[in-house]
Amino acid sequence: MTAPGIPNPYALSTSCFGTRLGHVQDQVFAAVGMGFRRIELGLSDAPAAMDGTDEAQRETGVEIVSMVAGCRDSADRELPVTRLASLDETVAERAVNSVRRHARLAKMWGCPTVVLRGSSIEDRALRAEARSFEARALKDGVGPELREEVGLYVQRVQRAGQPQLVNLCRALHELMTEFPDLAFAVEPGRYIDDLLGFDAMGWVLDDLARLRVSYWHDVGRVHMREKQGLPKQERWLETYGRRMRGIHLQDAADDETAMPIGLGEVDFQMVVEFTPKDALKVLELSSRHGRPEILSSVQFLLGMGF
Repeated sequence: MTAPGIPNPYALSTSCFGTRLGHVQDQVFAAVGMGFRRIELGLSDAPAAMDGTDEAQRETGVEIVSMVAGCRDSADRELPVTRLASLDETVAERAVNSVRRHARLAKMWGCPTVVLRGSSIEDRALRAEARSFEARALKDGVGPELREEVGLYVQRVQRAGQPQLVNLCRALHELMTEFPDLAFAVEPGRYIDDLLGFDAMGWVLDDLARLRVSYWHDVGRVHMREKQGLPKQERWLETYGRRMRGIHLQDAADDETAMPIGLGEVDFQMVVEFTPKDALKVLELSSRHGRPEILSSVQFLLGMGF
């Protein structure tokens, strides 16, 4: 199953290629050579050109199963789509238009799912406080005292972020009404000042349940949140797994994410247990890793019965 070219059941994020391959057409052929028959259009510092993609899909049978909103923008600066919850009307409208552009492209390329990643609170004092907590964690580690402080801080972020969450739900409602044949999935952010914390994720999913917004899990991001004293991976999966559209698979350790699977700290047996069988399973490794690490990650997942 893991021999190059032999199909595996996962999708490969194009973010794994970074800027090594400048055309999605080339990325499709490289993915097929590693046994993938599905890809996700992921984030990159320089988005790959899409010309020739249709031809590559016809030749290989590869499907584009998901797209991370912002993948057609340069990820080396703040992406407009991350400001979807902004209280500044001009900024929020720019973010909605960016997601709208990605949704239109998704429809054109036959991609059924758009993934929206979290965005941080706009309160400058709270953002500065988050950076202070992170510096303390890097210097001294995360002990019981810091865990308690971070937990209380996140509660304040959730309360202060209510107006932004209202804006986020309003923007998602507008987009999902405009594109009823696309699935929109929301993914938590990596940092403690992200609006979509554990409780806020539930509020958004409940508010938009009628429009069938879904949850997208990111193993690495949630692991980083857990290491800072926030809800554990198991709790996220147990609570929101039944609403899961897909999952980004990667390992993580210390302050590093997007590691080859099996080389970090994540308990993948637990991840397997709570992930729905029909969820989209997308391998998303850092572009500094290559073909050997991708194939070893596939082998590890298959060995886990995933």
